[in-house]
Amino acid sequence: MAFIDYYKTLGLNKKASQEDIKKAYRKLARKYHPDLNPNDQEANKMFQQINEANEVLSDAEKRKKYDEYGEHWKNADQYAEARKNQGQRQHGGNPYTGSSGTSGGFNANDFEGFGSSGFSDFFESMFGGAGRSSGNNSRKYKGQDYQAELALSLQDAYTTHKQTLTVNGKNIRITIPAGIADGQVIKLSGQGSPGANGGPAGDLYITFNIKDDPNFKRLNNDLYTNHDIDLFTAVLGGEVTVNIFDSKVKLKITPGTQNGTKVRLKNKGFPVYKKDGEFGNFFITYTVKIPTNLNPEQEQLFKELQKLS
Repeated sequence: MAFIDYYKTLGLNKKASQEDIKKAYRKLARKYHPDLNPNDQEANKMFQQINEANEVLSDAEKRKKYDEYGEHWKNADQYAEARKNQGQRQHGGNPYTGSSGTSGGFNANDFEGFGSSGFSDFFESMFGGAGRSSGNNSRKYKGQDYQAELALSLQDAYTTHKQTLTVNGKNIRITIPAGIADGQVIKLSGQGSPGANGGPAGDLYITFNIKDDPNFKRLNNDLYTNHDIDLFTAVLGGEVTVNIFDSKVKLKITPGTQNGTKVRLKNKGFPVYKKDGEFGNFFITYTVKIPTNLNPEQEQLFKELQKLS
């Protein structure tokens, strides 16, 4: 019956903290969970080994006994007595083994894995039935978390709306709040893989991808757009109608408006996530369009204006 290095099973060393043990166990348990590895005997065996290692190392009393006796578990009583009497006995053979010098008649080839109890022979020999936590064979395990991505247009992200997505064959209807950001992740508790032995289901993490819009640019909660005005309106002033994403607004153009002039419309930008009634700002940059293909009469007028200036 072989000694089992529980620290090695979890990828840890003896200095591992309880938090280290917990993290390592959760990571490996999810990796080898039976729900994710159906009909994979090796994965199922690993899952049992990981659970057993956690059973010992996460329990202060079991871990202390395991660390103290180590490979001498078979003769733990004799080993403890030997240590009490300051170590090695002065007679033939190893005091912690059988008289022949072997480990009580057991060797690595005797290890046959896990019995019907769900624990290895090594565990049973060292801790016995009393070493098992009550109800361990029905220990509850949280299901695997799922990851999903959802693409939205800028218009979709602008308004609160419901949408259905399919994850692992399951249709899930969700409400998407206005103001969701590109790359933002939302967790839906209990929408992942079912748990084992009545354990809670995993969670679903949705990453949102907001597609670029041809007319508007979004930076945080502010929106930006360009608007063309003709030369005459720029010079003389006037009024223009501008699309501000969800509506239109009439704006006055000041005489002498220069190309690249930027104006700000306060609270007309993108909705702030989960803050009803709050919006960013809307910025408009004016582009003055220079007339082309002038007829002779128009060209003459511009020449006269040039002389006057």
